[in-house]
Amino acid sequence: MYPQAMPQDTSPSEEQRNPLQHANSSYLRSAQHQPVQWHAWGQEAFARAQAEDKPILLDIGAVWCHWCHVMDRESYEDAELAGIINDNYIAVKVDRDERPDVDARYQAAVSAISGQGGWPLTAFLTPDGRPFFGGTYFPREDRYGRPGFGRILLTMAQVWKERRDEALESAGSVMAAIEQNESFSGRGNGELTLALVDKIAGSALAKFDSRNGGFGAQPKFPHPAALDLLLHFALNRDNDEARKAFLVTLEKMAHGGVYDQLAGGFHRYSVDERWIVPHFEKMLYDNTELLRNYVHGFQSFAREDFRKTALEILAWFDSTMTDRQRGGFYASQDADIDLDDDGDYFTWTLAEARAELTEDELSVAAAWFSIEELGDMHHNPAKNVLHIEHTPEQVAKSTGRSVEEAESLLASAKEKLLAARKLRPTPFIDRTLYTGWNAMAVRAYLEAARVLRLDDARDFALLTLRRLLAEAWDGNESLFHVIAYPETSGAPPAEHVPGALDDYAFTIHACIDGWFASGRMEFYDAAVKLADAMIARFYDRTAGAFYDAHHAEQEAAPLGALSARRKPLQDSPTPAGNPVAAAALLRLEALSGKTEYHEIAEDTLASFSGIVEHFGLYAGSYGLALERLLLDPVDVVIVGSGPEAARLEALAVANYAVHKTVTRIGPWRLTPGGIPPGLSEMLLNLPAPKDAAVWAIICRGRTCLPPITDEEELLKALAEDTLRATPPSK
Repeated sequence: MYPQAMPQDTSPSEEQRNPLQHANSSYLRSAQHQPVQWHAWGQEAFARAQAEDKPILLDIGAVWCHWCHVMDRESYEDAELAGIINDNYIAVKVDRDERPDVDARYQAAVSAISGQGGWPLTAFLTPDGRPFFGGTYFPREDRYGRPGFGRILLTMAQVWKERRDEALESAGSVMAAIEQNESFSGRGNGELTLALVDKIAGSALAKFDSRNGGFGAQPKFPHPAALDLLLHFALNRDNDEARKAFLVTLEKMAHGGVYDQLAGGFHRYSVDERWIVPHFEKMLYDNTELLRNYVHGFQSFAREDFRKTALEILAWFDSTMTDRQRGGFYASQDADIDLDDDGDYFTWTLAEARAELTEDELSVAAAWFSIEELGDMHHNPAKNVLHIEHTPEQVAKSTGRSVEEAESLLASAKEKLLAARKLRPTPFIDRTLYTGWNAMAVRAYLEAARVLRLDDARDFALLTLRRLLAEAWDGNESLFHVIAYPETSGAPPAEHVPGALDDYAFTIHACIDGWFASGRMEFYDAAVKLADAMIARFYDRTAGAFYDAHHAEQEAAPLGALSARRKPLQDSPTPAGNPVAAAALLRLEALSGKTEYHEIAEDTLASFSGIVEHFGLYAGSYGLALERLLLDPVDVVIVGSGPEAARLEALAVANYAVHKTVTRIGPWRLTPGGIPPGLSEMLLNLPAPKDAAVWAIICRGRTCLPPITDEEELLKALAEDTLRATPPSK
């Protein structure tokens, strides 16, 4: 059942509910009415499994996952199958967004067993949590070439009772595979050089689809970190192939059905190579990183279409995915209303469009959005996914109008179609505020605010960051994975889910950006405390690099596959924890002057140097972090306030480069304690120019040019050699 499908006045009684009625997760609570006696992940479920000597049936899914809901309705809401499960298993349900640490390990397990992963994930575990069989979606009856779930349940129960040695042997092999796959050891003979970045970028470019944009064939996912790496590569290596890959991909994605042409925001991925038919769920993390791509594209190429897309993503966030009063970004928007729906909220038949538009509006909108009698959806061929195949000039010509008239009619048509769509039942929005994803959103908003000159975006990002630090951090060592659950859940306060490496690393970045945006030392101080806590909790001082989860010696033994240690390297679907942590420490070293941060970052990247080139497209974050490590940092500091300072800042921000930092400081802050110590050491010994209220300083490495007061002089200094891709000076 979909979460919004349970009216308040028909909620099941206490007797009809399973233990998930006490959960906080939207996904878990959506299953509280099921006859399966589900448990949340935790010590109680494992203790019961061992006491009753029963295997564990593990289901991992998400509130936005269509096939998770299909399996719920077909199998877990079926009284007969529920009886089999309750008699033979301890059933545990996990929200992959709430517990990414659990999901990552069992995805590795199921991939080792079946050769593929995904959601729903269905695994059969020993009472202590070791997987001995698993897969993804299983149909209720035998079909799709897959055995029916009822047959699998009975077979696995029989295996546990009568052939336990086989199950235990399989579980041991799977756990060994998890530990082998998840604990990368790639230091080897790899060296940290720019040539390694070249190999990563080259691997991504080898998969570039020059006709349709993106990488590889269907299905197509966005790869934001790889796109930023290619943009940096294009600008700082003057690489035309990388430039083309970045530009074509951003163009094609924004024109495709994978982009919501009416409200803005990207769906999770496209099932076809042309970006037309998506899986319609929208994820916070996809849109934060794609927002950054389009902002970086605009700042580098001054492309108005990139600016427009960025503004539309922001508008969708503002209208749909944010807590405007308190701050915070919601986790996801579902694809569908119910199981009989397949993106109907987002798609249109020609008749539906005709009912909302004038004849003139329809002629232009149909040409622009490719709305035809025969549409794009298999379940309903009349349904069209709105996408763009023609230029405004072509649409104007085909409809016999001027470009201006066509654009005016298109604007009114979009307004009417969006208004009509809002009257449809709206796909469920998970209003959980996850720490790492909110930190990613803060960073994206602050970058957009700086480049696009949006004070409201900056203010909301800082409001969110303050809420994150107030509600998800104890002010010292402990950062939690969840800032807040939806208030409408009615659930009691949750036991805090410990923050993972990602949560710490992304929050450090957000705090650094918060300092750049506001000049408030509270954010810098928080970044330092969180960095020290991240190192203490996750860094492997013996072998190098960071684990994704904290295993404290005084805590109980980790449950199930959580005993497997992971050092995340691969971007999938969010930027990987190790390169993100390394980049955060490098940024913070420049502000703090703490050389330990640089040493740990370098050691972390070196830990993977022997294997990372094989990850190619999925190593974009690593490539960016390595560029930041190897290139001399370029620091542009604008001192002053008012329009003149804003103009100098705008010039300095132009052209994306991962190793360039632009800082704007009020002259009153140029005092010991008013700015971070690393900046103090660099700036306070430089004399201010006489008779100048505003000036700029450009430093490469530890060498600074004399203060600059003229815009042309600043442009010339930036263009000459400050962004050359050269190794750092020693």
